[in-house]
Amino acid sequence: MTYEVPLPTESRPWLVADIGGTNARFGLVTAPGAAAERVLVLRAAEHPDLEAAVEQYLAAVGAGRPGAVCAAVAGPVTGDRFRFTNGTWALSISDTRRRLDVDALHLINDFEALALSLPHLGDDDLVVIGDRRPDTSLPMAVLGPGTGLGVAGLVPVPGGGYVPLPGEGGHMLLRPGHGVDAEAIEVLLGERGGFGMVTAEHVLSGPGLTRLYRHVAKSHDATPEALSPADISGRALAGSDPLCTETIELFCRLLGTFAGSVALTLGARGGVFLAGGVLPRIAELLLDSEFRAGFETNPTMAAYLHRISTVLVTAPYPALVGAAAWLETHSGAQAREAVGV
Repeated sequence: MTYEVPLPTESRPWLVADIGGTNARFGLVTAPGAAAERVLVLRAAEHPDLEAAVEQYLAAVGAGRPGAVCAAVAGPVTGDRFRFTNGTWALSISDTRRRLDVDALHLINDFEALALSLPHLGDDDLVVIGDRRPDTSLPMAVLGPGTGLGVAGLVPVPGGGYVPLPGEGGHMLLRPGHGVDAEAIEVLLGERGGFGMVTAEHVLSGPGLTRLYRHVAKSHDATPEALSPADISGRALAGSDPLCTETIELFCRLLGTFAGSVALTLGARGGVFLAGGVLPRIAELLLDSEFRAGFETNPTMAAYLHRISTVLVTAPYPALVGAAAWLETHSGAQAREAVGV
């Protein structure tokens, strides 16, 4: 299979994007191997569709028509039609490409882009949680809470390069564990309107943080306030609200247990990387939490999990790095080499 992706130039750059349920981030790549520049973040809800957001971005930064676009999007990409899992946008990739008048428009899953970014991140972009450093020569996983919960894998291949494994692991059913963790999940099961099921994303996301807060408040016979995820994180960071502090502790421990399950599922011996919109804001609380204890809690595979690194990604726009890496792999000489031309 060939891909019509022209190499980037100053006059015809690549446009790379990372579009979630809340924010749409854009940047331009003007040469092969270059970092994205002129990065701008737009509110997705303020634009009717991807085309309108792209046009506003190009006008805002004074850029001409890009030669190719790669957008990392929150949801499964399986054909020409795409709808955001936690957003209102829906589109035809082919129609949008024609209206934008670009040579190539590609959508990839946002956590596929994050996975592709991992080999390109430096030490300054990462904070190791625990005492194990990652090994990019082995399979890796990346996951993270934002508006939703994303999960993907990255597998090195013989001879060089990587194969990303995008998936929808955030929608796996979350099973009760033990103690207060099990109690929290059992209570949230009742919130699901009789479905009798709760997914990881229902708990381990921005909206999930507010659900956990309501549970924690009620467990202390307190009336929960109408707090946003940012409010809860801010109060916990300030140490001004014990209920918010307990909520973040519970959130981090449950996230660790889920991350351990992802590591076991993907055999991610190279490391489990944490990304998304929520965790960088609470980095110091995450590092001081029981995340790692939750990660290693397993009746038979604790020793296996103990050897796996867990890493917080602190780079500001890693999905843009991954989108550029995808275009790099599918452009010019690399694309021709891949198909034996």
